[in-house]
Amino acid sequence: MSYPADFKYTKEHEWIKAEGDGATVGITSHAQDSLGDIVFVELPKVGAAIAQGKVFGSVESVKAVSDLYAPASGTVTAVNGELATAPEKINKDAHSAWMIKITLGHPIELDSLLSAADYEKFVAEEGGH
Repeated sequence: MSYPADFKYTKEHEWIKAEGDGATVGITSHAQDSLGDIVFVELPKVGAAIAQGKVFGSVESVKAVSDLYAPASGTVTAVNGELATAPEKINKDAHSAWMIKITLGHPIELDSLLSAADYEKFVAEEGGH
C-alpha cells in the first residue's frame, strides 16, 4: 500500500493534508481495510472546534464503531455530505474520500505527525500491510 507523500498521518490512522492555513482530514486506507464495510459516518458540524488528539466523530462498520481522532486543532469549515448517504466511498478510495476540512488553529501541530514513510513503517510494525 502506498500512502500519499503530501499527507501527514496519525497513529490512530487518520490523514491530514495541509494547504496554507486550511487542511483536509480523512482516514487511511489501512483504517478502512481494518474496519471492513463502512455503513455510517458521524462527523461534526461546520463551525465546530476540534482539538488535536481528541475525538471529532466516528465511523461505523459491519465490524465495529471506531472513534475518529483529530490530527490537528482547528475549526471545521466543510463536511463531506456525500458520506452521509454513501459512506462506502471511504472503502473505495480512503485517500480521496475526505471527511472534514478545517482551518488550522496551530499549524505547528503538524510537525508531530507521521510522514508517509513513517506511517507505512508504523503500520508494518503493528502487523498491517
